[in-house]
Amino acid sequence: MKQKGTGYFFETAEGDNEKSSLSPFALGYRMAAEWEPHEATWLAWPHNGETWPGKLSQIEAIYLQMIEALLPQEKVNLLVDNEGERDRVEKLLLSRRISTKNLLYRLIPTVDAWIRDYGPNFILKESEERKGAAWIKWKFNAWGGKYESLATDDGVGEELAPLLEMPLFRSELVLEGGSIDPNGLGSSLVTEQCLLNPNRNPHLSRCEIEKALRDFLGFTNLIWLGEGIEGDDTDGHVDDIARFVNPSTVVAAVEKNPADPNHASLQENRRRLGDARDQDGRGLAVVELPMPERVSAPWGRLPASYLNFYIANGVVLVPIFGQARDIAALKILQELFPKRRLIGIRSEDLVLGLGAIHCVTHEEPAHQ
Repeated sequence: MKQKGTGYFFETAEGDNEKSSLSPFALGYRMAAEWEPHEATWLAWPHNGETWPGKLSQIEAIYLQMIEALLPQEKVNLLVDNEGERDRVEKLLLSRRISTKNLLYRLIPTVDAWIRDYGPNFILKESEERKGAAWIKWKFNAWGGKYESLATDDGVGEELAPLLEMPLFRSELVLEGGSIDPNGLGSSLVTEQCLLNPNRNPHLSRCEIEKALRDFLGFTNLIWLGEGIEGDDTDGHVDDIARFVNPSTVVAAVEKNPADPNHASLQENRRRLGDARDQDGRGLAVVELPMPERVSAPWGRLPASYLNFYIANGVVLVPIFGQARDIAALKILQELFPKRRLIGIRSEDLVLGLGAIHCVTHEEPAHQ
């Protein structure tokens, strides 16, 4: 949605352009929490050899594992480049005896698989007069202009527009899905390193960014953390360092080793969470989650984090790294999600692309 003067412009499900003096939030829309019931999960099939050099077969195996875990619980919308890729994926699934009943292929070319950051951001409207969903098309500039070729995925939203039978709101704000984590009631975790970075929206002040997130997503209470983890090329996405797991509880990454470069920044974020308040002025329960031991590539440290989990209907997909710390992390998370089955997914190869499970998934909340 593009704001011009005092008017908000959006496209209806039929493709007509309309104008409203009210923001999506004023119209009754909000962004749901990830643990709320899902309509579907969105994925983009991985095919970029530069992102995972020599590892595409291993990455495909991870995707098959994710799809197998998700399909019994909810629909999966899978973006594929063409019919040939679709047919190949179908054969891979059938070879593993994975039922594709809830799988819908979307023939939309992508450069890379990070749909969390360039995919549709769904919002819900639940007033008595009108219930349903809409979606927001943000600007995507490949994490502050770092990867010119990947910025082409900004166009994926335009390809999706005719396929999604719901209103589309357009925004000029550069925003990635991994940079926000809401509790569904008006609070969201964000980081200064990312949202205030001049490589995203240099013309906007902190207050203007806060207003945009309130107007579009219903975030009335931003909880500002500081910096992200070492090796993260997204400039501190919050989904590697702190996540809401229910409306009043946040799980926070901690590094106990004071010699580790992540120690000080994560301690500062933990301190901020201890001082934070929710949308009603109440303190948060904070549960600490250990960082994995260092995971490295020849060029340096990778942004490995257990916080990059994905909450779906009935399951939680958690990146693990073949370490003793995996067991402790899974135990803590299972206690936080007692009604969901935790599935640990080995992610050493996935994080070579500088992201993990949450980065390659995107939820569509239930709206039928």
